Amino acid sequence: MKREAIGFICLWFSLFLSGGAVSLAKINTPRFPSPIVQPEQLSVSTPNGLYKTKYFTQSLDHFNFNPQSYHTFQQRYLINDTNWGSHSSPIFVYTGNEGDIEWFAQNTGFMYDIAPHFKALLVFIEHRFYGKSKPFHGDKDVAYSNSSTLGFLSSTQALADYATLILDLKKNLSATESPVVTFGGSYGGMLAAWFRLKYPHITIGSLASSAPILNFEDITSPYSFNNIITRDFRSESENCYKVIKGSWQLIEDIANKQGGLDTLRKSFRPCKNHISAGALAGWLETAFVYTAMTDYPTPSNFLNPLPAHPVKQMCKAIDDPATGNDTFAKLYGAASVYYNYSGDATCFDFYDDSDPHGLGGWTWQACTEMVLPTGGNNEESIFPASEWSFEGRASFCKMAFNVEPRPNWITTEFGGHRIENVLKRFGSNIIFFNGLRDPWSGGGVLKSISKSLVAIVAERGAHHVDLRFSTSEDPKWLQDVRKREIHIISQWISQYYQDLST
Repeated sequence: MKREAIGFICLWFSLFLSGGAVSLAKINTPRFPSPIVQPEQLSVSTPNGLYKTKYFTQSLDHFNFNPQSYHTFQQRYLINDTNWGSHSSPIFVYTGNEGDIEWFAQNTGFMYDIAPHFKALLVFIEHRFYGKSKPFHGDKDVAYSNSSTLGFLSSTQALADYATLILDLKKNLSATESPVVTFGGSYGGMLAAWFRLKYPHITIGSLASSAPILNFEDITSPYSFNNIITRDFRSESENCYKVIKGSWQLIEDIANKQGGLDTLRKSFRPCKNHISAGALAGWLETAFVYTAMTDYPTPSNFLNPLPAHPVKQMCKAIDDPATGNDTFAKLYGAASVYYNYSGDATCFDFYDDSDPHGLGGWTWQACTEMVLPTGGNNEESIFPASEWSFEGRASFCKMAFNVEPRPNWITTEFGGHRIENVLKRFGSNIIFFNGLRDPWSGGGVLKSISKSLVAIVAERGAHHVDLRFSTSEDPKWLQDVRKREIHIISQWISQYYQDLST
């Protein structure tokens, strides 16, 4: 899977880890949009039994009243009513990320695990412009064609979508008194937290997992992301850290030698004969970044099939005495943990630009409001030293979309500066979970702000690990995290019913 295609991950956000060097988004001839007239509700069952698929006729623009604003599109949402107790039982809503909602629904097992306990209805809402929730007749070429159509893709429009859909759903289900709790991981976690702040009359509380809502402007250092990745690998093995750190210059030096590219081809087995130092370096960096993000304590298949503790397994491959002094053999073994844990691959495509989870719209968001500085590397970094460059991002966005990023907009709209002093005055009922092995934790809320704005921090946790399906192999610390989250959510719901009865 191409690194640029993953986006936030789920923050996915790796589009700009290197200071703005990304693949150019597809630009098509602009076409003027037209209204969509489709049935209000469609429903199909999914073979895995986790949910049913439905569609809601959503407004294109919630914040203006010109004729185009009244155009509509079909927004997909997934629903599971297996455990729903009654029309006043809780509704748990997942605020969709920057991709196909089925991908996130199938990897958010925590909601399924706790639904029987709460007798909850589960709803997963797809983010506009992603998956099958594309405006303009669902035509991606039109929706992504230019800045005029993509201008309707923003976090504020998405939050308004969720609010509109939830209210309509509760009305149609005769469930107007059901308490709503919102859940989200990564960018979806940011949306869950912001939804509680912006729409407290719709949701009684939010679980925001691995949500880097502070990764903006000058709040979080642009070196934080890669510093955490460096710490993850260095904590496993000093030799592992040194091998990876020294690999970038070695790759460049070998590539510049006579016959050097043949050496790289022989060592890394590309599926196509063509190979370059840049493509190889990007391929390796992707493996290290996403392995650090998904360094889960149990086997996983979120981005790629991975073993438990994959960072440890990568370093074990690098430290393997059987590879001797062959650095490329060590790097190949480490990368294979991420790209070929199943052992089925016989070669690797360094130029794979597939987007299996439909994440392409993130480039636009990163070029407008979602400006998350993460590309800095100091001298100790496992990656080559570099500085975060807003100018580089702005130059790319001007070329790709003829827009200029607004780095201050998110903190203007949702806040972030002096968050401890600000949120305790008006915010409530948000759980911020962060695992410190997750590079995005540097931009997360790591200290509780009040009794109802609770930070849960897991030293050995990775990217939204708490939202994964529980297994018998889960360590005690992860079980304790989930128990605490369940206890807090129970308190929110109990207080809601108590208030309702009086």
